[in-house]
Amino acid sequence: MKIIFMGTPAPAAKILKALIESEHQIACVITQPDRPQGRGQKIVFSPVKELALQNDLPIEQPGKARNNPVLASLIKSLAPDIIVVAAYGQILPKEIIEIAKYGTINLHASLLPKYRGAAPVQWALLNGEKETGISIMRINERLDAGDIISQETIKIEQADDAETMLAKLFEQGKSLLLLTLKQIEQGKAHYLKQDDNQATLAPSITKESAEIDWKKPAPEIHNRVRAMVPWPVAHTFYQEKLLKIWKTEVVSGSGSAGEILDIIKGKGFVVAAGQDALLVLEVQLEAKKRMSAYDFTVGKKLKIHDKIPS
Repeated sequence: MKIIFMGTPAPAAKILKALIESEHQIACVITQPDRPQGRGQKIVFSPVKELALQNDLPIEQPGKARNNPVLASLIKSLAPDIIVVAAYGQILPKEIIEIAKYGTINLHASLLPKYRGAAPVQWALLNGEKETGISIMRINERLDAGDIISQETIKIEQADDAETMLAKLFEQGKSLLLLTLKQIEQGKAHYLKQDDNQATLAPSITKESAEIDWKKPAPEIHNRVRAMVPWPVAHTFYQEKLLKIWKTEVVSGSGSAGEILDIIKGKGFVVAAGQDALLVLEVQLEAKKRMSAYDFTVGKKLKIHDKIPS
C-alpha cells in the first residue's frame, strides 16, 4: 500500500523502520518541527526525521495540522491508500483523517478504551497496572475513540518505567501493524466499536506531578518514579536543591517519612515512606549529571537518620 506516515519520537521511528523494510511504499513522512533542546538550546531533529533522512524519504514538518489547507492539499495530491500515525503529537482534523482510501489508523499505547489521551503508559504505571498493551484503531474526530482493529497485551514488570514500556510496546506494535495493514488491504479487518462507558483518560503529565510526597506508600512513590522517566523525572529536594530520582525499588522498613533508614554500599540509600520504604538507586542533583545513589551518599556524606527533603 501507499502510506503516509506521521510520527515523531524514538518509539515511532521503530514503526517507520518496519514500514520501510516492508513491501509498502512510504509516500511521505510527516513529523513535528525541529525544536531546540538541552541547556544549549541546540536544534535537534526528531528520531523519525533522522530515519526518514537516512532513507531519502520526503519529509514535511507542519507547525500545526488543524486549519492547515496546505497540508491537507499536499496529502490529497499524494493519494495515499492509508495514513499511519504513531506518537505524532498533534490531533488530526476530519479533512485529513478522511483523505486516504482506507482512512487513518493510529497505534496507541494502551488497551483501549482504557487510557485515552497523551500519556497512556505513564498513567498505567501511576495506577500500578500489571499489564497494558498496544491498540491499532481507526482515527475519528474524538480523542482515541475510534474503532479498534487489533490489540495485543504486554506485561508490566516492576523494573519497567515509561521509557522501557514505550519501547516494548512499539517493538511489539511493528508486527501487529504489518498484520493489520494486510487485513485491511484484503478486506479481512474487523472494526470493534469502543465502549465509551469503559473509557478512562490519560492526560498529559506535568512537571508539578513529578514531586514526591514521602508520606505516600512506597509502592505508590515507586510507581510515580517509573511513570516520570524520561520526563519530567520524579523529584524531591536536598539542601534546597532539586534532586531527581531516576530509579527505585520497594523494600521493607519503617520510620518517619523522608528519613534515611540505611545506606547500602554499592547500591544506594533507603528512605522511609508512609508505608514501607524505597531503596533509591539512581539520582541527579540540580545542574549535575545522573549518578548512582550510593556515589551521591558518599559525595554528600549522607548519614542514617538524615531527612529528605532537607
